Amino acid sequence: MRFKKLSEFKDYCEKLKKEENEIPKIKVCITGCRAAGSIEIFEKFKEKIENSKKIKLVPTGCQKFCSGGPVVKVEFDGSSVLYEKVSLKDVDKILKKTEKKEIVDELVLKNENFLKNQTFKVLKLCGEINPLDVDDYIKNGGFSSFLKVIEEYTPEKVIEELKKSKLRGRGGAGFPTYLKWDIVRRKESDEKFVICNGDEGDPGAFMDRTLLEGVPFQVIEGMLICAYTIGAKNGYFYVRAEYPIAIEHIEKAINILYDIGLCGKNILGTSFSFDIELKKGAGAFVCGEETALIASIEGKRGMPRPRPPFPAEKGLFEKPTCINNVETFANIPIVIKEGGENFSKIGTERSGGTKIFSLAGKIKNTGLVEVPLGTPLWKIIYEIGGGPLEGRKIKGVQTGGPSGGCIPIELFNTPVDYETFAFLGSIMGSGGMIVIDDKVCIVELARYFLDFVQKESCGKCIPCRIGTKRMLEIFEKIISGKGEKEDLEKLEELGNYIKENSLCGLGQTAPNPVLTTIKYFRDEYLEHIYLNYCKSGQCKNLTYAPCTNSCPAGVDVPAYIEAIENGDFIKSYEIICKDLPFPSICGRACYAPCENMCRRKDIDKEVGIRILKKFVCDYAWEKGLSVKNFTKFKPQINKKVAVIGGGISGLTCAYFLSREGIRVDIYEKEKDLGGVVKNCIPEFRLPEKIVKKEIEDILNDRIKVYFNKILGKNIEISELEKKYDAIYISIGTETRSIEKLKNVYDGVEFLRKVKSGKIKKLKGKIGIIGGGNVAIDCGRTAKRLGAKDVYIIYRRTEEEMPAHKFEIIEGKMEKIKFYYLLLPEKMENEDGKVKVILRKMKIADELDKDGRRKIMPTEEKIVQYFDCLIYAIGQKTELNKFFEYNEINKFYNRVEGRKIFIGGDFLRGPSSIIDAIGDGKKSAFLIIEYLTGKKMEKFWMKKIEKEMIKPEKIEEYPKQSAKFLSLKERLKSFKEVEKNISKKQAIIEAKRCLKCHLEK
Repeated sequence: MRFKKLSEFKDYCEKLKKEENEIPKIKVCITGCRAAGSIEIFEKFKEKIENSKKIKLVPTGCQKFCSGGPVVKVEFDGSSVLYEKVSLKDVDKILKKTEKKEIVDELVLKNENFLKNQTFKVLKLCGEINPLDVDDYIKNGGFSSFLKVIEEYTPEKVIEELKKSKLRGRGGAGFPTYLKWDIVRRKESDEKFVICNGDEGDPGAFMDRTLLEGVPFQVIEGMLICAYTIGAKNGYFYVRAEYPIAIEHIEKAINILYDIGLCGKNILGTSFSFDIELKKGAGAFVCGEETALIASIEGKRGMPRPRPPFPAEKGLFEKPTCINNVETFANIPIVIKEGGENFSKIGTERSGGTKIFSLAGKIKNTGLVEVPLGTPLWKIIYEIGGGPLEGRKIKGVQTGGPSGGCIPIELFNTPVDYETFAFLGSIMGSGGMIVIDDKVCIVELARYFLDFVQKESCGKCIPCRIGTKRMLEIFEKIISGKGEKEDLEKLEELGNYIKENSLCGLGQTAPNPVLTTIKYFRDEYLEHIYLNYCKSGQCKNLTYAPCTNSCPAGVDVPAYIEAIENGDFIKSYEIICKDLPFPSICGRACYAPCENMCRRKDIDKEVGIRILKKFVCDYAWEKGLSVKNFTKFKPQINKKVAVIGGGISGLTCAYFLSREGIRVDIYEKEKDLGGVVKNCIPEFRLPEKIVKKEIEDILNDRIKVYFNKILGKNIEISELEKKYDAIYISIGTETRSIEKLKNVYDGVEFLRKVKSGKIKKLKGKIGIIGGGNVAIDCGRTAKRLGAKDVYIIYRRTEEEMPAHKFEIIEGKMEKIKFYYLLLPEKMENEDGKVKVILRKMKIADELDKDGRRKIMPTEEKIVQYFDCLIYAIGQKTELNKFFEYNEINKFYNRVEGRKIFIGGDFLRGPSSIIDAIGDGKKSAFLIIEYLTGKKMEKFWMKKIEKEMIKPEKIEEYPKQSAKFLSLKERLKSFKEVEKNISKKQAIIEAKRCLKCHLEK
């Protein structure tokens, strides 16, 4: 039907809106979910439903939750339910349940916060209607804004409403929409143009594509209103050819509107005429810049030109031209429908409305996100995005694509708006938002984006063409291990010059990813430069294997796993011993950062690297072998080093120094060696006989030990500096000073007294304050000592507990109760009990500097009585008693200008065994470099000594797990809980290794 009069079309719209259809609907995304097989699912539904009057099948655009694809929505009785990860086998089940108006519970979207925390305005109809059914669009209010403008508004009135709305261009710089339109409107010309910029070229961005695919009529309606307002008779869609679905939908939508009389000459019988043409872009990123885009439409090479004049004055074919991006045009019908003032009630003081982001990257929930402008970043990433992937930590977010910048997690309270992003060195851009975690290398990320814009540079201006090339060359130097500190200054100087002198927006923003990452993640650059170390394991020239790279001790994991696979367990143990002086301790008490970086984890489950280490260590011990059998000493040299602290870090440093021929004197404040590892870690996790044996095995005649020596009391740093060629300090942490009350213990002291036999029994109700591994150890120990009930009280939520997740699970297995969001305020003895007043905490609406949700006190308090209370919090380093923090070079673990090196908990604060070992080993090699002038050995880099074959396919070996003592067995003794795996299990688990190190 072609409508020749306005009244005809209005009557038709009213008729459609009155139509009622009560039958259930099944809506299937046929756009973005195609990649996951939604077309096949749609066709199967279609086949089953064909000619049915009980259910209506609707093909739709994106339903926003991309990580749940294929997505299907079912509606009946005025409510709806979203199903995720739907497969062909689910079709019959969904149909049967829908006919009965019942829900398939197992398919229901689990991450409901993803949609619940959004504000859908522009995306309201996307995923709800058939993109190519104009009647469906009209039923849902489509073209009502266009009719309102044609009938009631003058062009000036439209401009006035846009001004009130505070709508700003959604394509990048955020130029006020009303101002751009008004400039074109006022310009005298015989011809004017409207252009919809659909050249969305940012990696990770898919907002405009989704709108073009899902609500093409909404975008065209915005263009019609624009054309009417500025006096244009011709318009263009400029859409990159890589968007075939968008192009198909736009072409069909335009043809439909021509057929019904909403495009062409004298639209709906009025004097308003508007023709639309589609231009396919060839994919040049620079054509997203408006003057380059115009050149491309004109049939010229897509290259920008100097501005002014701006396109609003002299654009397409030298005529006044209004260019807006897809999302901006999609907002226009909403502004007219709601009115400018109502529209501006959402957003910020300077920017009205919502903004769509394509949320992607290292995050649980990915997809399209629409939120009011001014929404804090953390709400998008944590409340909507669901936070980091399991076992990962979010590092920052890249906004604005290759032209944007990287914002670190400590700035996630930042509101999303144009000015704030610009202040931070980034841009909003069209709305790409890529979350990055600790598995992403910042240096490589910046290099990737720089490489992208360098290749996409049109080459017209020298600053962009040559400057980005020079910057890229510096990056190649850094990631190959040849970088220098001065390179960062060169990058900053070049970047700022390119920003100031480039011709167009591409060059003016190209350095943003580099400049922001250097500003906010400078330490990561310096690690690449000073240590030739890539923490994330992405830079191939600086990484041997992700597992080895993430191990603080640099253990050759692939080599020892291959030896296990071949059944050579002694060889495996020998490989471990080359890098690790305490292999059996680590086989039991390491938190296994290597497993967290294991690439097998991305497929199914990580390789059990720690349990394999434990297996070969126990196997070697049964054969009478230890680290001592594989320790090789170099000739002695005339150098002597003092190690202050006989814990695991100090012992590691002493061991590696002695291997290199250096004499070491260890000064320890206790009467034995091993520190908290020997004296505090419970037997059920780490038997003391293993600790004692491995300490004995690393001692040799080049190491002397002096007990009862306390730094600052009976030994002084100044005296040691005169006596020794170098000093390594690793004296651990000091414990919290707590109120002296009966039956109240510090956590570390409690564990120490238990191991020394001073505390042998507990009874009744035990309270533990804290959320770290010490708190869990105290709780599990209390259970074994006879405590009836054990409560761990933590001021935050479980997700934020610093204890390793495995330890929390073990604590729950042993019936420990966990109380969260409670903060101890006061404690006292009363009637033989410990009375504790706890204040309830609540989660605040912002993050702290570490990227955790802030907590704040409420007025509510509770009182608890315990037979014993253990404070397992508050350990801190004594570093500031001896040195200023600005004196410490954290890359070289050294006090600047002095022969003093530091590490372990003394440097870090409370940390882990493997981190302490890593500090000791790294400091030993740095001391050797300092004493001998030899370049420090990069012990995390290994050589492939023989030909190894990377498997052609990934074998589906099941993950092998150890068995554990039963709850009854656990609680009646301190016997080690985790049993060993068998030889057969070890070989199968070793076969699961993907041999990533062979990818180079």
